[in-house]
Amino acid sequence: MSLQSRDLIVLGGGPGGYVAAIRAAQLGRNVTLVEREALGGVCLNWGCIPSKALLKSAEVFAKIQEAAEFGIEVSKPKADFVKIIDRSRDVANKISGGVSYLMRKNKIEVVLGEGRLKKGNLLTVKDRAGKEQSYSYKDIIIATGARARALPGFEVDGESVHNYRTALACRKQPKKLLIIGAGAIGMEFGYFYSALGSQVTIVEMLDQVLPIEDSEVGVALQKNFEKKGVTIKLGSAVGDLKRETRGGLSVLLKAKSGGEERWSGDMLLVAIGFVPNTENLGLEDVGIATDRGFIKVDSSMRTNVPNHYAIGDVIGAPMLAHVASHEGLVAAEVAAGKSLAVMHYDNVPGCTYCQPQVASVGLTEKLAKERGLKYRVGKIPFSAIGKAVAISESEGFIKVLIDDEVGEVLGVHIIHPEATELISEAALIRSHEGIAASVVDTIHPHPTLSESMAEAMALALGRPINF
Repeated sequence: MSLQSRDLIVLGGGPGGYVAAIRAAQLGRNVTLVEREALGGVCLNWGCIPSKALLKSAEVFAKIQEAAEFGIEVSKPKADFVKIIDRSRDVANKISGGVSYLMRKNKIEVVLGEGRLKKGNLLTVKDRAGKEQSYSYKDIIIATGARARALPGFEVDGESVHNYRTALACRKQPKKLLIIGAGAIGMEFGYFYSALGSQVTIVEMLDQVLPIEDSEVGVALQKNFEKKGVTIKLGSAVGDLKRETRGGLSVLLKAKSGGEERWSGDMLLVAIGFVPNTENLGLEDVGIATDRGFIKVDSSMRTNVPNHYAIGDVIGAPMLAHVASHEGLVAAEVAAGKSLAVMHYDNVPGCTYCQPQVASVGLTEKLAKERGLKYRVGKIPFSAIGKAVAISESEGFIKVLIDDEVGEVLGVHIIHPEATELISEAALIRSHEGIAASVVDTIHPHPTLSESMAEAMALALGRPINF
């Protein structure tokens, strides 16, 4: 087995890895990217992109059923579940192909195989045929991602018990579905299946859906789901899975208050988080430090071993594609010696793409109180925004927190069908340490949903116009 020399190796081709590779190539590095499965990683192939394709199909189906509200008569629509799944796979394949093009455009070498680190800046890559090749390198960026966390006693079989990945490829719609976990993935799948007619129950151990979001947003989203017929059980755990004949399932639901009941249906989705892909990487061989399996890094993505960087889900929360991509930019620039770039995790937008969507950036009220901050709140319902009323999307609200003394924007929280498209303005404001008065003094076009941002800021300042 020959030894080949490389300048920079990126291990993992997901949204962190391929972005790091491109940025490094732009900075003049000769880059080799090693990927064991498919370019684009989980996000493009089995996560962000195909799931949004599914959610769009569900949204269109729901909107068609509301056509009469807009003065349009249509016959009763019918959803073709198999075609919906197939469309999402086609979208994922198209985007993954786009990443391949970007690798060629930026003259990045792509090696398909599974890598393992060895002492002395060495990486052994085993391809799909079992053949091994060794590489030496000056720098390496580890971007191997994460996978769905397993729940003991609820082993995924890809037929009746699923995680997000197997569910995305399942071409059979369940009649009765139990989702374990009310985080972003659980709520997105809950909306998707419910909108297409499945009877959905969501179980969450904590006392709020979307537990990391502002509590008012969580309450509003729960009420919306329940109004659509989704059953949500908070403060509850699961146990005693029984696989019945003919593919049926039953699960014991146990409330913290002590009550118990048995759910029965035909499909179960486990959505309780992720674990890092750090096994068999050789981290212990080269002395890279970890914490509960996640690689430890500093704010410039450097591990404790010189010339070894790590980014994305493999280093832990926040486990979001856009965070991984930005970490990739930081790692590439630091490794190239161009700048000592750093990550700022206090301004990461969070998005959940169910309907209504949820988006936020900055502090929740709970965190602001815990930090002893003095703040003001501006909360505007979208029923006060002309564009929202005109397009029949007036449900939800935008809530802003501003510093009581200088008016700095501390946090923004939105629940609305277009929340994820509105949150970027708030992230930009916070990245420039903007104040509410500057937002109010910026002319927002009318009629638009973006006016809600200025209206909420104005309310927080005590100078509302339209509310």
